[in-house]
Amino acid sequence: MSDPAPLPARAEDAQLFELLRQLAHAPEASQRATAEALGVSLGRLNAQLRAAAEAGLVTVSRRQGPDRRQRFAYALTDHGHAAKERLVRAFLSRKFAEYAALHAELTGSVTDLMPLKYRSSLMQSNLAPIPELYVSYDSAQKLKVEAAELTSLDLTPRQICDLELLMNGGFNPLKGFLSEEDYNGVVDNMRLSDGTLWPMPITLDVSEKFAESIAVGQDIALRDQEGVILATMTVTDKWEPNKAHEAEKVFGADDLAHPAVNYLHNQAGKIYLGGPVTGIQQPVHYDFRARRDTPNELRAHFRKLGWRKVVAFQTRNPLHRAHQELTFRAAKEAQANLLIHPVVGMTKPGDVDHFTRVRCYEAVLDKYPSATTSMSLLNLAMRMAGPREAVWHGIIRKNHGCTHMIVDRDHAGPGKNSAGEDFYGPYDAQDLFREHQAEIGIEMVDFKHMVYVQERAQYEPADEIADKDDVTILNISGTELRRRLAEGLEIPEWFSFPEVVAELRKTKPPRSKQGFTVFFTGLSGSGKSTIANALMVKLMEMGGRPVTLLDGDIVRKNLSSELGFSKEHRDLNIRRIGYVASEITKNGGIAICAPIAPYTATRRAVREDIEQFGAFLEIHVATSLEECERRDRKGLYKLAREGKIKEFTGISDPYEEPKNPELRVETENVDVDNCAHQVILKLESMGLIAG
Repeated sequence: MSDPAPLPARAEDAQLFELLRQLAHAPEASQRATAEALGVSLGRLNAQLRAAAEAGLVTVSRRQGPDRRQRFAYALTDHGHAAKERLVRAFLSRKFAEYAALHAELTGSVTDLMPLKYRSSLMQSNLAPIPELYVSYDSAQKLKVEAAELTSLDLTPRQICDLELLMNGGFNPLKGFLSEEDYNGVVDNMRLSDGTLWPMPITLDVSEKFAESIAVGQDIALRDQEGVILATMTVTDKWEPNKAHEAEKVFGADDLAHPAVNYLHNQAGKIYLGGPVTGIQQPVHYDFRARRDTPNELRAHFRKLGWRKVVAFQTRNPLHRAHQELTFRAAKEAQANLLIHPVVGMTKPGDVDHFTRVRCYEAVLDKYPSATTSMSLLNLAMRMAGPREAVWHGIIRKNHGCTHMIVDRDHAGPGKNSAGEDFYGPYDAQDLFREHQAEIGIEMVDFKHMVYVQERAQYEPADEIADKDDVTILNISGTELRRRLAEGLEIPEWFSFPEVVAELRKTKPPRSKQGFTVFFTGLSGSGKSTIANALMVKLMEMGGRPVTLLDGDIVRKNLSSELGFSKEHRDLNIRRIGYVASEITKNGGIAICAPIAPYTATRRAVREDIEQFGAFLEIHVATSLEECERRDRKGLYKLAREGKIKEFTGISDPYEEPKNPELRVETENVDVDNCAHQVILKLESMGLIAG
């Protein structure tokens, strides 16, 4: 098989390469001589020099020429030298690829002729150990004692995922959480301040209160959620980022429909800390321990097996027969061994949990040849950033010893934006990866859409079926699969393995047997509690599943008695309700919640918590403010109007109406039984209760 065609150089990269090379070669030359050497006009040269200076690649100074006239002198900065070296590597990589392609065309054979320096860096780097940030065992024991005197930060699950990959080399060349300068470069240009390609901000976000207690230059202890010390960090930077700008540049839009943008605005801390990390111990994982490998453990495994080429299959979904055929073809195309490398850290809300997925992977692993296939778990917190995420995944897989990676259509896409359109184009991720693969040092294998051809009883790439009008093509979408699981319908054996279907059915029984949450929201006095009580009685009358009512007043009395009515405390109260409801849902029960829940972001967070385990039905009890004030059984509106109750929803604090609830109920001139019956009908239509 011949090598792939060489990548074309971007015009701006080629021009920058020529400019930096010329300035390094003849820094004292006049502008006219430099322009002639580059074959451009003086005007074009000045434009290139201004752009290079603004990018921090070149410094400008004045000097006196031999004729005593003032002239400009240009010198490369450290950033400029790094950029020149990067462009040199990319240029040589292209030239080597061109030579290999020409050699294959003329001789019919593949050559590995390449200077040793570049052969070792581009072809054999998957065999050599990479740097880790851990200290020795003795030093770690000493640091554990010293860390007791340091200010501690208990990390979130996402931060723990990031820290683990920082410490074990998965995020090489990063040495810690990004400084402000590196962060700005990554957000704006996908590059660290030294010019190194890095597409994803790896930041330590903290609250304003915690940031105020920390000074630049101070060491802090980074701990897991149980308080176990994992690392120390020297804080070199502290700043408040422009999160809207970060969302636009990294995720393509400042749109809360994107889960990472929602996290950025509504969950992440307001202040970022940056600085190098000293690793003490890795986070403890009690699940699938034999399947969890660090980058260096995988590299050692590949060295032991003699694997020179390894193609990684990135996945966050169960494996079905189409995936098996795809991975077989990818390994054959790359002439490489296969690493199934699923993400088990944090994926998209609503994804199948990693426990179920790993059981599915293990159930079908014997369908692969053991001599050429391995599986390892990656504790990564995905951002669903599409094209940037694909490049990021490539760097991570390179660090884990892979030489090739399968890149999906719409790789790591989060779905639809607020306008109902895909966030990214279907091939944006592949295009960006292809543009940078030489610099990453890992080759892309295109994801092929595999479909089942009934007449030939086999899977084939959809775009390679020449007789598609004469054969029967079968396929089941992810949406259709979820419907069949939810309704207990047959899943054909041509689509998936029986072992996988059995595991999925354990976790996802038919919807009529799953737990779910009904979440009422509306103004005080709108009728939420009354309808919720009526619904509870109707569901208990049906039987089959335990029903729990989490009414706002009852929760305030028994679960949140110490909380006030500030925005922070109201949010915390709703999150507590959501947590309890998620536990009820997870264990097959029915949770009915009836708080005011005035804020969209908080309701969304509760939805995401619950939808991991079952259905979430948001019901807006859309009683008008005027009607609520007219009812005012508790006299609260009167007190709020008189200023005796501060931050009262609908009067002195806003109520953000749900835009797309599953059901909107009008209560004016409608009796309670009718309102509750509307909910019952909606539950029937969703398959959550039997008709």
